[in-house]
Amino acid sequence: MADDDKKPDELAQKPPGVVTPAESTGTPPPSSIPDAGELAGADAEKAAMVEQAKSRVAAVKESLSEKAASPQTPATPAPGPPKAPVKKKEEGPKPVDASHHQLVKKLKTQFDGAVGEALEFIGQVSIRIEPARIVEICNFLRDDPETSFNYLSDLTCVHYPMRQEAPLEVVYNLYSITRNERVRLKVSITESSGVDSVTSVWPSANWMEREVYDLFGVNFKNHPDLRRILLPPDWEGHPLRKDYPLEFVENAWTERHLPVMTDVQREQLEQRRAYGLEILSVPQERMMREIFQGGKEVMPKDK
Repeated sequence: MADDDKKPDELAQKPPGVVTPAESTGTPPPSSIPDAGELAGADAEKAAMVEQAKSRVAAVKESLSEKAASPQTPATPAPGPPKAPVKKKEEGPKPVDASHHQLVKKLKTQFDGAVGEALEFIGQVSIRIEPARIVEICNFLRDDPETSFNYLSDLTCVHYPMRQEAPLEVVYNLYSITRNERVRLKVSITESSGVDSVTSVWPSANWMEREVYDLFGVNFKNHPDLRRILLPPDWEGHPLRKDYPLEFVENAWTERHLPVMTDVQREQLEQRRAYGLEILSVPQERMMREIFQGGKEVMPKDK
């Protein structure tokens, strides 16, 4: 009861204009919460506590807004310097014109009209030659002491289906053993026109030209033995051409030479392939298996 008597006196003695800390923050003083047991009851006490929490939240929001509006707030940092542009990937070497090359000039002087475009790539010169004069130029490059290209390192072909006028390009890679130099000659032809054989210049061109004939269909004139070297003689088509089908195809050769399989044999073959037993279908494998099963020795032991 003594405490209850002091509350009105303290309120009366407070000088006017003085604001308590609770009033400055908007938070009601604890004295505003009714004591337990009063007429307001528990509901009034709970409502007062909710109002007190709301007041605290409002005060925090107000203080944050004041700080944001205060001029003492540091300004947004200025953007840094722009990033350096991404460095592009360096391009590789490209072919350059080689018409000024000493060998190209020499061939143009010696064979007027037979030398075409000349390019240099990573130190190697490629010269386009007229097909009709390829043997003559190869003889000169082999016998001339200043060139001495006495070794045919490779002879191959490239198929360009889009070039209707000359889809086949025969490539000669020459090497000088004494001078340690290389040069590449190119000849553009059609299948019907063909090109003269260089076996009279380098005998090693024999099998190389047969391989190009077998896989590309290039006709080498004056070749001593022009026939297939990798595929059967009666094979149809040339597998290294761009227009040759990649998947397995039934052609006249397979119909003539492969045995006809019955439905049972075909089913057995599919089962062996499914179980990875394709090797058991090879005749040599079956023969070896029969030898081991019979207890025979494959090779006589050394005694």
